[in-house]
Amino acid sequence: MPYLYQDSKPRPTALPGDARATHSSGKTYKELKQECLRRGVLFEDPDFPACSSSLFFSEKPPIPFIWRRPGEIVKDPKFILGGATRTDICQGDLGDCWLLAAIASLTLSEKTLARVVPLDQNFGPDYAGIFHFQFWQHNEWLDVVIDDRLPTFKGRLVFLHSAECNEFWSALLEKAYAKLNGSYEALKGGSTIEAMEDFTGGVGEMYEVKRAPDNFYEILEKALKRCSMVGCSIDTISAAETEAKTPFGLIKGHAYSVTGLDEVSYRGRRVQLIRIRNPWGQVEWNGPWSDNSLEWRSVSPSEQRRLSQEAKDDGEFWMKFEDFKVHFDKVEICNLTPDALEDSTAHKWEVTIHQGSWVRGSTAGGCRNYLETFWTNPQIKLHLTEKDDGQDDCTFIAALMQKDRRKLKKFGAEMLTIGYSIYESPGRDGHLGKDFFRYHPSKARSKTYINLREVSNRFKLPPGDYVLVPTTFEPHQEADFCLRIFSEKKAITEDLDENVAIDLPEPLDPTPSPQETEEEKQFRDLFEQISGKDMEISAEELQYVLNAVLKRTKNIKFKNLSMISCRNIISLMDTSGNGKLEFSEFKVFWEKMKKWINIFLQFDFDKSGSMSSYELRSALKAAGYQLNNYLLQLIVLRYSDERFQIEFDDFLNCLIRLENASRVFQALSVKNKGFINLNIGE
Repeated sequence: MPYLYQDSKPRPTALPGDARATHSSGKTYKELKQECLRRGVLFEDPDFPACSSSLFFSEKPPIPFIWRRPGEIVKDPKFILGGATRTDICQGDLGDCWLLAAIASLTLSEKTLARVVPLDQNFGPDYAGIFHFQFWQHNEWLDVVIDDRLPTFKGRLVFLHSAECNEFWSALLEKAYAKLNGSYEALKGGSTIEAMEDFTGGVGEMYEVKRAPDNFYEILEKALKRCSMVGCSIDTISAAETEAKTPFGLIKGHAYSVTGLDEVSYRGRRVQLIRIRNPWGQVEWNGPWSDNSLEWRSVSPSEQRRLSQEAKDDGEFWMKFEDFKVHFDKVEICNLTPDALEDSTAHKWEVTIHQGSWVRGSTAGGCRNYLETFWTNPQIKLHLTEKDDGQDDCTFIAALMQKDRRKLKKFGAEMLTIGYSIYESPGRDGHLGKDFFRYHPSKARSKTYINLREVSNRFKLPPGDYVLVPTTFEPHQEADFCLRIFSEKKAITEDLDENVAIDLPEPLDPTPSPQETEEEKQFRDLFEQISGKDMEISAEELQYVLNAVLKRTKNIKFKNLSMISCRNIISLMDTSGNGKLEFSEFKVFWEKMKKWINIFLQFDFDKSGSMSSYELRSALKAAGYQLNNYLLQLIVLRYSDERFQIEFDDFLNCLIRLENASRVFQALSVKNKGFINLNIGE
């Protein structure tokens, strides 16, 4: 069960220097390398072995790959040759242009590159066949160790490779990223912004070029100066258009990197240019300002050298910015900080992180279109207390990320369609119910629900308290998520998860009433028939009585009470400690039972005889139990069926176990002043 419980308390942001070792041995890169050097062996990674499972999960390799170390491919392998540059990235036979476009952008900042690709690695005297790279994942930096065996065919690298045949940093980086995500095949298809965020821990923003602001050139210029990573692409109308070539040499549905912006003097006027790189390392724009276009003849040689303009088929080209806006559709920018690119002032941003889960049947309620379950989604309270400097509003970015979907591809997982809504808080604590969302519109929301790993938007709202509800588009879809809130001024966030609380009425005094009701007479007659002269019943006899009565109860679906449940009832109600129930004790239990039946019928909204598991939070609260998401998810997993329905016998079993556990909990916590886990499973 990959989606159970994520601690949703706000967490501090992680730093690259704190990268956590991820190897299954528990050893760090340095420890593993020293061990290999001491033993005189080359490292072989058992976590990502040189076999087909590391390559593909849904197919067999189309050709017989042979795993080779760089020294078996060329005579003089180098980790980095002449500096790591964007020309070191040439796509192989894997559909991961989105990743390669991000790697090309990574090379534009030495500091950012060195954070992901530790530069003190080489094939020198201390070579041990082991390398490592660092990636950001959900507010944590991870150190990923690999061996240097790479898939080859006929002595050449199959996947990502450098233009220099003896340079291997880019191929090894791709392998480490494949390991992080489970296999090379898991890297097929994606959004450039996803890899950009994994390389930086930054926050992504997407622009539709045709709707971009008037100062879009300045926005991109500022982004590149700040070492932000920038990618671009052309939309496709259908799957058949993917990687289709336009008459101008551009590839649809393909990820490009933006590697530069500049202005050039052309026939007495200034022309804005943008430099684009195709990760294939070939196939370029053939329109105005392309490598061999006539426009360059009117530009001085010194200007051409300044712009590094060379007429060679390396996948990189200049084009007029106006033409770029005509031919490209999307631009993705990953900012190392979320400073507004339209603003010239740098800010110190406050960041809070929430981890959570959507679990079907309990906290996977879907979007606002599904009102009956929408309210069951996780809810995060946002306190905006300080206005922006010189402004009346508070600026923040909400970035919602679904976790590990690429890693789960081999199990059939795809990117879910996700988004969020923001509501003004009603000023009370606790999880907001269905009626609140029925009668209150949202104050803001994500621009769209989309099947990307992360959805992020920038907002300006007046100071106050708000509730953010992250959701999948449809209900019953499971995933773990990470929500990041970036704010210019300190914003306080808290999860509206319920505190575990028990509010049960005092037990009734099991003394006989002066006059029996007709119902009590019927029960006494049945009780006497079953119990015999001692007027006490065992667990077996209690099972017979309750099953006989409940099967005749109208409006509820009931299968059977188990022997374990009946023993739990006796444990709950037996005041004498003899392991049996007297009639007076049974009467007290029956009063509880009637209350529980009424609660069940109250929350069986469609009168089907069973209750939706999404209503369990409210039903248990009516019975005196306030549970947090973690306990609720566990109970739903235990007691609901595949249609997210709970029948009465399961509801009864749940309440009996909760009441037994709560009494033990209360007794022990008073005695020991400690914390006791509620055991709610059988």
